[in-house]
Amino acid sequence: MKQHKEFQYIYKKGKNTHTQSVVLFYLPTKTVHKVGFTATKKIGNAVKRNRAKRRLRALFCENSSQLQDGTYIFVAKLSINEISHEELKNDFKKVLHKSKSIKADSQ
Repeated sequence: MKQHKEFQYIYKKGKNTHTQSVVLFYLPTKTVHKVGFTATKKIGNAVKRNRAKRRLRALFCENSSQLQDGTYIFVAKLSINEISHEELKNDFKKVLHKSKSIKADSQ
């Protein structure tokens, strides 16, 4: 996803869940995974924002086979650059479970 209007549509229509370091906006659809990653200026400079998005992308790639079809927007929170990989991985899985976006057979 790249267009502003796509993001705004998911923000309005999708369901959101959050953990300590990640916010997920999820809208179930019939299309295969459509995904976007964002980090606000609160995170820090461009280097920190890009690092936060890279970390989220890597976790999404690890878990994408377990996810239901739909549109996902992952928003990095301020604490994302201060926590370890394991803590972020747990947060990521927790936010996916909360949103009920994990396939039933992979739980």
